[in-house]
Amino acid sequence: MQHGEREPASRPPALLAPARPGPFEERAALLLLRALAPRVSTVKLDDPPALLAPFERVTIPVYSPAAARSSTADPATASVGGAPARLAATWFPVSGQARGAVLMLHPWLPWGQTYFWRRGRLPALRQAGLHALAIDLPGFGASDPPRHLYDRGVAAALRDLRQRAGGLPCHVWGVSSGGYWAHPVLSAAGCGAGAGSGSGVVGAMFEDVSPHLLEWSTRMAPKGKPFYAIFRILLRRAYPFLDLRRHAPHLAAERVAYVGGGADPGIPAHDLRALAAAAGARCLEIDDGGHLQSIKRAGDQVVGMALETFLGG
Repeated sequence: MQHGEREPASRPPALLAPARPGPFEERAALLLLRALAPRVSTVKLDDPPALLAPFERVTIPVYSPAAARSSTADPATASVGGAPARLAATWFPVSGQARGAVLMLHPWLPWGQTYFWRRGRLPALRQAGLHALAIDLPGFGASDPPRHLYDRGVAAALRDLRQRAGGLPCHVWGVSSGGYWAHPVLSAAGCGAGAGSGSGVVGAMFEDVSPHLLEWSTRMAPKGKPFYAIFRILLRRAYPFLDLRRHAPHLAAERVAYVGGGADPGIPAHDLRALAAAAGARCLEIDDGGHLQSIKRAGDQVVGMALETFLGG
């Protein structure tokens, strides 16, 4: 089922994008989120298979606010500490004429960026003339642990993608938590410097993204409800900052699409539709799909919608 097209970007939003929490509250939110998040085991990550060659392993710095203020680093890529944290990533260039570049953001799984080594996303992008940059989110794969909320790493990766793209259109393809943390970067809340952190992004494709992490947790791990209540009561700026329904109307991308499974217990279909409606975005609902199952059950449809979002059509 498909629902809706994105409304014109000039339409005034009903609510302002939520303000970023202050440094202390952001740190507290990160610690509590990590304590409540599903445990991720450490696994040995594979290199990309030969069919994805050529590729280049790269490292992306995530600068601290202090370093950003005293150097040429972009404040939107801020993290904690004097030396920058590091993100591990792989660059998949197009050999011929390119039409754009896509940032690939993985779900909350131990395989990190290697999640994209299968299911046909990368070959489809390359065939369409789109470079790709797949990263390990902070704390995954070979990336350093997070020092701030995870959108800081997404902002750093997006900045790196713009530099590599050399003026080509840039896009974002986020799955589950990867797509979740892309929302604050692409909205007017930005990632430290305010509006404009996500400027220059043309297409944004989101798979299996919950409107709010703690709402998802309430459904999937109800025993943690007292801790979710503590988060909401004590972290009064962090909680609304994590509400993607507040960010969605402000997404800077020109074209946005959402995909989700109609049988996802953590993200009911009405939540998928509500988030897409808030963004004025296209919506593809795979009726019998569970979480992270849409690409398995309807891969051609999912990939096709992504390419339409990135290239128009």
